Amino acid sequence: MTDERELLEAARVGDEKAFALLIGPYQAQLRTHCYRMLGSLHDADDALQETMLRAWSGLDGFESRSSLRSWLYRIATNASLRMIEKRPKRVLPIDYGPAADPHVAFGEPLTESIWLEPYPDAQLGLEASMLGPDARYEQRESIELAFAAAFQHLPARQRAVLILRDVLGFSARETADALEMTPVSVDSALQRAHKAIEQRVPGRTQQATLRGLGDSELRQIVTRFADAWERHDVDAVVAMLTDDARMTMPPWPSWYRGRDAIATFLRSWPLSHRKRWQLLHTGANGQPAVAGYLWDEQRAAFRPETIIVLTFRSTRIVEITAFRSPELFPRFGLPEQLTDAQG
Repeated sequence: MTDERELLEAARVGDEKAFALLIGPYQAQLRTHCYRMLGSLHDADDALQETMLRAWSGLDGFESRSSLRSWLYRIATNASLRMIEKRPKRVLPIDYGPAADPHVAFGEPLTESIWLEPYPDAQLGLEASMLGPDARYEQRESIELAFAAAFQHLPARQRAVLILRDVLGFSARETADALEMTPVSVDSALQRAHKAIEQRVPGRTQQATLRGLGDSELRQIVTRFADAWERHDVDAVVAMLTDDARMTMPPWPSWYRGRDAIATFLRSWPLSHRKRWQLLHTGANGQPAVAGYLWDEQRAAFRPETIIVLTFRSTRIVEITAFRSPELFPRFGLPEQLTDAQG
């Protein structure tokens, strides 16, 4: 088997196949890293592409004093930082404005690129990685919606320091080298980032909650949710929620807090009897999710409508995040449409 050093030498003299073999094992995790930095799957793709181009053109400058992994993450981090300078941070509706009145029409979507996007579990690249089970678990924690949203509220360099140190396990010196900082300033930035993150994320991670439920019980709960949604059974959906549950629907800025408000909204639009739904199980941001397909009379098929990510507190759903982003369905490996027979 060709080792990394041989591939590196071949790539340095222009062997593109060797470069692809050299970089290939890192691509999925680099894309996930860029997503943590940017909060957008599309932006992560752009940052990854820039990373690959810069790595290819900069191979002669890689002197093997650090690992190839560290070198690639350094390039990806700085590519992400350059992108952050050019566009607004990504947020969820709860960070954009107050809860809406469910009796009032929820208006038009905001089409500008300010919304956090979901990330497909299938693209995390953890199963094929060399990480052990505990490390893979920690990697999933750092992709959860609460963390992905909280990262976006950190100043860019604090965000980079936190991810490099706590998620990727870089030393203070490696982080300082990657970001052209001093180890002292890295430690200071990390402390500030920890304080800010702790104020925005729950004390118990989703991974801990989901592991406590177990795969079998979790699947039963998600299946009950999907069945109730397809039946337009608002009471059954609401019965699965916590009293303080929230529902958001980016790119629509309106969101709803509490079981009564959510029930009123569900009855007035998504679960009104004018609509027909089919839901498929999927996974996003290390959390259970369902893909919602809405019946289209003209196509005589169910078309992609929303990816609904569920956040749990114990056995109940504390947040429904319905990403109305049908263009992302192919990235989740989901069908372009469903027929009645498929439903």
